[in-house]
Amino acid sequence: MAVHLNWSLPTKSSLAFLHRTFQEAPAPPRLLSVRSQKLSSGSGDPFLSNASGFGPRKSANLDRPEASIGSSGSSSSSVIDFLTLCHRLKTTKRKGWINNGIKGPESIADHMYRMALMALIAGDLHGVNRERCIKIAIVHDIAEAIVGDITPSDGIPKKEKSRLERAALKEMCEVLGGGIRADEIKELWEEYENNSSLEANLVKDFDKVELILQALEYEMGKFQTEIGKSWAAEITSRRNSWLGNRPN
Repeated sequence: MAVHLNWSLPTKSSLAFLHRTFQEAPAPPRLLSVRSQKLSSGSGDPFLSNASGFGPRKSANLDRPEASIGSSGSSSSSVIDFLTLCHRLKTTKRKGWINNGIKGPESIADHMYRMALMALIAGDLHGVNRERCIKIAIVHDIAEAIVGDITPSDGIPKKEKSRLERAALKEMCEVLGGGIRADEIKELWEEYENNSSLEANLVKDFDKVELILQALEYEMGKFQTEIGKSWAAEITSRRNSWLGNRPN
């Protein structure tokens, strides 16, 4: 969720709010643990069949109809375990908003879903595969189902963050049972992480745009007087003017 923006305003506007939330990284009083917690029968995920935790799965009993293998190479049991793990993306709130006191903030899945919609409705660009953009948007933060939403305020170096997320992704793909679908998820995630294609470039832009849009929505809901709304509108107008006049 860490986004480094090239602009900020000294006023308490939505732009300064963005800057404070996602760009500054003061030394935190403590580091948050982002290690995967092994799930057990008491973990709150009752549909996970591998009660010992997320790791290499035992071979499935193919005599059971629910363990049948599909074209992806994953059994039905593995698929449901994977989807249950991904449920955490729906319930884990984006930490940047929590740190700034937003009540009822968006989840990781909320963020990824609107990015996928952006990829769906964006105009055609030469050499860009729209379907691949949608897939990248859906999986780009998927490892946060295990490590959570790591922000600059956690004080975790970028390389370490990448290592933690890559290890979590590997574990999730093992839960899925491997196969071509797991390989595709890893490939899409690495493409975004390394910013190694036109599709990844575009989805990274969507990541920033979705962040700005969400911040604006939160900020607009905070103003209670006409003066506050008027001043915010003036700031927005000046920013729009600056964006329109800056060189490409």
